[in-house]
Amino acid sequence: MISPTPPLAMSRRLGALTMVAVAVALAGCAPTPAPTPTPTAAFASEEEAFAAAEATFEEYVRALNAIDTADPATFERLFDLSSGSVEKADRENFSRMRSEGKVIGGATRARSFKGVHSAPPFDSVTATLCLDVSQVTILNPDGSSAVSPDRPDVYGLEVTFRAPDRHGLLVDSAASSEEVQCPAS
Repeated sequence: MISPTPPLAMSRRLGALTMVAVAVALAGCAPTPAPTPTPTAAFASEEEAFAAAEATFEEYVRALNAIDTADPATFERLFDLSSGSVEKADRENFSRMRSEGKVIGGATRARSFKGVHSAPPFDSVTATLCLDVSQVTILNPDGSSAVSPDRPDVYGLEVTFRAPDRHGLLVDSAASSEEVQCPAS
């Protein structure tokens, strides 16, 4: 005699098969996931990235030379051109100089610039450069020099630029490098 209700094991199998069939049927109705957009390169080539980095650094030096430690509004352009450890150090140093009443004079000059590395999507650029600070003075409120007598006139630097929003580069990090050969001032 055949039971009008299937045995428990069989009803479980039928229930599981029904769930699988429903899941398969629903999978066909599920929306297709949106494709992940391919990141757009910040620049078309390494040469373009190097040129943008050099232009950014030239603008950064102009902003640096326009700093008036008595007027914090003059710091803003410098901060707009930097990020990372460079921005952090600039914020700390110029705030401290302002609170100590120090006055900056003279001008910093970029003496050389050489792109070293960048790769697609060109959102990070490394360059070496020579920074001439021989004409820069920093005076204490009493008029005495705050510049160390051991300060070199020219620094060899390795600088990293970042493109956080693909609309330009920011000076992100800088480290002194003895490997960068700079001409004497």
